[in-house]
Amino acid sequence: MFVDSVIIVLGFIGLIWGADKFVFGASALARNLGVSPLMIGLTIVAFGTSAPEIFSSAVAAYEGKPDLAIGNALGSNLFNVGIALGVAAVISPLKPPESLISKELPALLLVTLVTGALLIDQHLGIFDALVLISITGFFGYKLFRKRVRSGAIPEIEESELAEINSIQATGYLILGLTLLLLSAESLVLAATAIAEDLNVSTAIIGLTIVALGTSLPELAASVTCVLKGHHDLAIGNIVGSNILNLLAVLPFPGLLAAGAIDPHLLYRDFVGVLILTLLLAFFCYRGIKKHKMIGRANGLIFLSIYFSWFTLMLIQVQS
Repeated sequence: MFVDSVIIVLGFIGLIWGADKFVFGASALARNLGVSPLMIGLTIVAFGTSAPEIFSSAVAAYEGKPDLAIGNALGSNLFNVGIALGVAAVISPLKPPESLISKELPALLLVTLVTGALLIDQHLGIFDALVLISITGFFGYKLFRKRVRSGAIPEIEESELAEINSIQATGYLILGLTLLLLSAESLVLAATAIAEDLNVSTAIIGLTIVALGTSLPELAASVTCVLKGHHDLAIGNIVGSNILNLLAVLPFPGLLAAGAIDPHLLYRDFVGVLILTLLLAFFCYRGIKKHKMIGRANGLIFLSIYFSWFTLMLIQVQS
């Protein structure tokens, strides 16, 4: 088990570092080929933020372990709100941006409810995957249209990209993609081995070890944003990540390993995601309408719900 644990740690490092090199190489190559910064930001950079979850879940589904992939998506959403945002709010009260009411929060609520409706029959198949992919395409189209109209261009380090030629960019791209694939494969194999050693389901490993590792960038980003006073980025980072986790991760088990899912993923884990999402929406709406902060008490509520869910999961695993 020690060797598998080391492989998992190295897998997380490879996923995060590989995603960074992939985004950098792809952005530099696209720039050298004349692609606009807008298009780079809306596609390559956006994809890179969720690459660890996407690649690890895709490989898990391909290996015939859909519960590991689904557990990763749900576990990441639980961790993002329960731990990342909870810790951020405890460190410093957060002021939710007004734009959340008309854009991100309705999208997160819609995606969460649609996901619940698709999982209610305890089966994830091709139809469910296509529904999620269609919603992804719709949101991508709306985002692209809005960015084009407003002329908003995502922040890209042009000075760094300008120093990279196409050959170097291709090298970074291939290196990043290779690291993502190898790290995801190693992570899934090691996580499966640990699940077998502990005599627990792969869903549990996906909800805990894999979800924790792939969500560490969100935790680091949220805490960093709070310490710098960028409250809108701290909340927006979590909301956007949770939307992508459901839309970009869940289609893989539906397409590559369609079939029945562990009932606990619905009745315990998705319910936990739903409760935290509804609470997040409530705190944000109240904060915007009544000019209140998401304070330390709210952060402690997020943390207590997460640890209550975690305790319940441990009890059920041991019973």
